[in-house]
Amino acid sequence: MLRHVSPPTNEQLERAREIMGHYLEPTPTVTILVHGRKVFVKLESLQVTGSFKIRGALAAVSAAHRDDPSGAVITASAGNHGLGIAHASMLLDVRATVVVPQNASVAKVKKLSTYDIELIQFGSSYDEAQGHAKDLADTRAIRFISPFNDSDVIAGQSTVFDEMLRQAPEIEHVVVSVGGGGLISGTLLSRDLQGRSDIRVTGVQPEESSALYHVLRGATMADVVHHPTIADGLAGGGDDGAITNEIVAKSGIDLVLVPEVEIRRAVREIAENNGLVMEGSAAASYAAIAANRVDDETSRVGFIASGRNISHELLLELLSEPLTSHP
Repeated sequence: MLRHVSPPTNEQLERAREIMGHYLEPTPTVTILVHGRKVFVKLESLQVTGSFKIRGALAAVSAAHRDDPSGAVITASAGNHGLGIAHASMLLDVRATVVVPQNASVAKVKKLSTYDIELIQFGSSYDEAQGHAKDLADTRAIRFISPFNDSDVIAGQSTVFDEMLRQAPEIEHVVVSVGGGGLISGTLLSRDLQGRSDIRVTGVQPEESSALYHVLRGATMADVVHHPTIADGLAGGGDDGAITNEIVAKSGIDLVLVPEVEIRRAVREIAENNGLVMEGSAAASYAAIAANRVDDETSRVGFIASGRNISHELLLELLSEPLTSHP
C-alpha cells in the first residue's frame, strides 16, 4: 500500500538548502550551442556521484538520521538514487541497503559496489526491486526512501533549480527529464517559492517508457507498457498516487515524448559537439530541444544535465553510430 506523502514544507525546503550548502559544491550552469541556438545547461553530471540524485538522498538520509540517529535506511533504485543514498550514508555514517533490478546499468552497479552498503539485486524491473525493498523495510522496521515519492527527496531536488536560477537569472524556460517526477516536482516548487511562475517548465520522457505521461491522461501504472531505453534512469518510474503525480498535474505543464533514436543521437551530439558525457536520461532533454519538441524556438531555454553514469560500452556504441540528419 502506498504511504501518503505530503509536499515538502517550507522548513524542509530550507533545511535541504542548508544541507546542500554544507556537503556539496554548486554545479555550474554553462551555455552550449544546440544547432546554432544558445542553451543553458545545469551540469548536475558533475556531481560527486555523477547525478543530481545525491541532493534528494542527502536531504532524506539527513532527516532519517535526525529522527533516529541509530537507525538504518533502505531504498530501491535504477542506479543513480542508490548511488546518492550510498554516498549520503557514508557522509552521515548511516547504515544503508540499496535494492536494484538484476538488469540495472552495469556502470551504476559497479559504482554501488564500491560503497560499504548492503547491495541487493532483485527482480527484472524497478517495480519488482521496489516491492522487495518495501517488504524488507517493513520486516526490519527501517525507513524506506523512495527515489521520488518522498517529501525530503523532493526538497533536496528543488535545490537544483535554486542554483540554476541564481546562475542564469535570465532563463525563461527550463526542460526537465522525468522518471518518477522528483526532479521536476522540486523544480516546480522552487520556481513558485521564488515567485518566478513566469518561467516555463516542460517535462520530457522517453517514448519507450513514459509512465507519468500516460498516468496524467487517465492510465494507471499497470496500464503502461515499458520497452527498453538507454534512458534507464527514467524507465519504469512512478507510483499510482505518488505526490509527484499530484504536483505535476496541478502545475498544468506540458510533458513531451522523445523517440529512442533521438536520445541515442543526442548522447553522441553532446559528446562530439560539446565534450560532455551525459547518460540517456540527461540527453532526453537535449533531444527534445534539438528537435523543437518543446514548442519553443525563441525564449532563453535551458535544461538540467541530470547525470553522466553511462557504461563505457554503451557510450562507445553510441559514438560509433552514424549521425543522421536532424529534422
